[in-house]
Amino acid sequence: MPVLELKDYENVAGSAVIKEIRELGEKLEGYSVLHINSTKLGGGVAEILHTLAPLMQEAGLLVRWSVLEGNPDFFNATKQFHNGLHGQPVKITGDMMESYLATARKNRQLVAEENDLVIIHDQQPLGLTAFRSESGGRWLWYCHIDPRYAVPAVWYFLAPMASACDVSVFHLPEYARNLPVLQYFMPPAIAPLSDKNRDVSQEEYYSVLKKLGIDPEGPPVILQVSRFDRLKDPVGLIQAFKLVRKNRECRLILAGGSADDDPEGAAVLDDVRLEADNDPDITILALPPDANLAINVLQRRADVVAQKSLREGFGLTATEALWKGKPVVATPTGGLAHQVLDEKTGLSAKTVEETAAQVDRLLADPELGRRLGAKGREHVRLNYILPVYLRNWLKLINLINSRPR
Repeated sequence: MPVLELKDYENVAGSAVIKEIRELGEKLEGYSVLHINSTKLGGGVAEILHTLAPLMQEAGLLVRWSVLEGNPDFFNATKQFHNGLHGQPVKITGDMMESYLATARKNRQLVAEENDLVIIHDQQPLGLTAFRSESGGRWLWYCHIDPRYAVPAVWYFLAPMASACDVSVFHLPEYARNLPVLQYFMPPAIAPLSDKNRDVSQEEYYSVLKKLGIDPEGPPVILQVSRFDRLKDPVGLIQAFKLVRKNRECRLILAGGSADDDPEGAAVLDDVRLEADNDPDITILALPPDANLAINVLQRRADVVAQKSLREGFGLTATEALWKGKPVVATPTGGLAHQVLDEKTGLSAKTVEETAAQVDRLLADPELGRRLGAKGREHVRLNYILPVYLRNWLKLINLINSRPR
């Protein structure tokens, strides 16, 4: 896919947003930014950076993106930190902490070069703040997780590292924590013209479904797209689907990917397959991290998209479905509650039984689904697409740049 430029987004975002981006960027001409995360493929952060970094560059900044490297012990530790930040019971050992800090030391060269702003994404690279004093620039920690329920063992280990930064960014105001730094709130966004979200041709649509073994004309499809992660509750969604199927013919598709920094995916996938028990009406797709067009087509094939997360930092898979005008049933947790506004842009459900009832309602009333889907798409266009996100980033960086050191 060709590299997209700001002008390509004008028809989607509006000329006023693009103009504001250029004006904000002019004030930051030559400002150097380094993004650091823990994977080049898989997961929302990597996906955002693939499109955000080039547009930041076009806006006038000097942008680099580096990926922290770690061994399996490190990623097992950071997965436990991830679960603990979400409030899940975890056992954090001294060996985990040492592996984490040792990996930061091994990746010290990532921050050896001077930058005006170093952006640390999530908990994996946060150990690099040990070298914060060697840098003359500003540091920012962007937490893409809802940390309100973080278990003390994890939070008290990571909080001093976050406090070494100049700024902490959370998706939503309710995620704020007691940190002695400037806190800023900025939800993420989808790239509306990427392979995952652009319009697809009829030929592409049928070709992709054929390759995936999905009937393009069959019974209604309920879809969830997510990593195979227990916090996404795919097992609970299978249970809800079985309740819906008692009333009507339908199919369930669980499409999940993997990422280099998530070692639990294979075990969760095994649990999902066990719960599905070879049910012919349930399709489980373990997709590669770059299966963007496949996910796009699956979301367009779906009659209802579900996101039954137990915890959610934001939930960009719901954003993608709303962008495509699909009716979404989601747990009102984290960022999902800001996107899927009950009875306005989608329907909310907390339990297995509520999820089944809301999905059944949408399958019984397609017109309701179309109305909610149309409002959902506009809600995303105004708030959660890449040009809006870039504008918010430039506002933040201008604010940081204006503050005394």
